[in-house]
Amino acid sequence: MKNKVTKAIFPVAGLGTRFLPATKSVPKEIMTLVDRPLIQYAIDEARAAGITEFIFVTSKGKSALEDYFDHSAVLEAELEAKGKTDLLEVLQQTYMESGQIAYIRQHKALGLGHAVWCARRLIGDEPFAVILPDDVIAAEKPCLAQMIEAFEEEPASMVAAMEVPADKAKSYGVLDIAEDKGDVVKVKGMVEKPKAGTQPSNLAVIGRYVLQNSVMQNLDQLKTGAGGEIQLTDAIADEISAGRKVHGFRFKGQRFDCGSKAGFLQATVSFGLSRDDLKDELMEYLQDVVSVKTAAQ
Repeated sequence: MKNKVTKAIFPVAGLGTRFLPATKSVPKEIMTLVDRPLIQYAIDEARAAGITEFIFVTSKGKSALEDYFDHSAVLEAELEAKGKTDLLEVLQQTYMESGQIAYIRQHKALGLGHAVWCARRLIGDEPFAVILPDDVIAAEKPCLAQMIEAFEEEPASMVAAMEVPADKAKSYGVLDIAEDKGDVVKVKGMVEKPKAGTQPSNLAVIGRYVLQNSVMQNLDQLKTGAGGEIQLTDAIADEISAGRKVHGFRFKGQRFDCGSKAGFLQATVSFGLSRDDLKDELMEYLQDVVSVKTAAQ
């Protein structure tokens, strides 16, 4: 077994019903945040963390997602003929070389744990990362890179964690903390979607994981949990029951929940304002909107 993390699983089988009717024909992961689809942000983060093998757990109707990473000879030739080298370079960043990427079908929506388990044969006996593209994280050093650095210092299954208000905890997996070391938190338990007032802390798990292979073995039990689904947090909690370490990791950066409409809009504004070619015009527009609203009050 090795401790270097080079494989990442991207669970992208969801139907994206919160974004209907757009997702009737377009996979949610292809929806555009400024000028890049959500999945591109996830791929770029993984590459920056040293990931070289990308495993997508998909479902029926996701062919546009697969096409996105393919080469486009006609478009490439068109851009080259017109001397649009900047756009050609942007296009080439979307390509995935043969053998780098694999697609696995999840035929039934049985939960995140089940989606991860579907990739078990491609993971083998290695540690692996899991990235949920709905969670877009703006950070100076990409979140997954921060986590893999911490994992290499002390190999133990690790989940990204952030503080959430008490009334929001019921929507997350929440950490029960044994020891708080700052960035790294030693975990003694995990509760998936706790009932209001029962959460063990305000540290919630968000969509980045670096996991020992034993978590995949735990998933082999196909044990159902909250919502009647196979929960990844349950398989990680089984590590603690078996006497193995689990860490929470307070990442440096801002997370946007692009699985919700409000979160997607917030991310669009934030990422737009971070762009030199967009920020002035966008800021002027936002100031105009605020001033009109204030005047109306």
